[in-house]
Amino acid sequence: MSSFQQIQNSQDIKQTLNATFNVDLSLDGGWGYIQEEATIIEALKDGMSPTQLEHMIVTMRTHLEMNIIQEKTNRYAGINANEKSRESLHTDNTVIDKVSYEITAIKEDLYHAFVKEYKEGYESEAFDLSDHFRRRKEATLIREVVHYFDITHIK
Repeated sequence: MSSFQQIQNSQDIKQTLNATFNVDLSLDGGWGYIQEEATIIEALKDGMSPTQLEHMIVTMRTHLEMNIIQEKTNRYAGINANEKSRESLHTDNTVIDKVSYEITAIKEDLYHAFVKEYKEGYESEAFDLSDHFRRRKEATLIREVVHYFDITHIK
């Protein structure tokens, strides 16, 4: 199984996400791997709930870990994050959301081959759709991650 390095806290989360994904978020703190380095959400984007913003942040963190900072031969694509559980932690006038996610992804070259195969074959009677999705499922990496969000001061 592939291992993925954590993003170092020396990389400013707000600046890194802005430079990489061209998104301006009101964030501070760390990358959320442990409670003491929680991602601090200072404000929500218009019309976005805290849960939606948390999902967006963990998705971007995961893309950094599994694709952007990886060597070409170890990059993943088709990356999805699905919330599995959440817990609200209250300590010292701080409110932390501890959220567990299931991450699914396929090696990038294999993912693109599956997409091409599907696009070229889905209208053909000879295309075995169930076999195609069985092989995709077998090729899918599943990992569990936890992200800590400090939501104390959300405006």
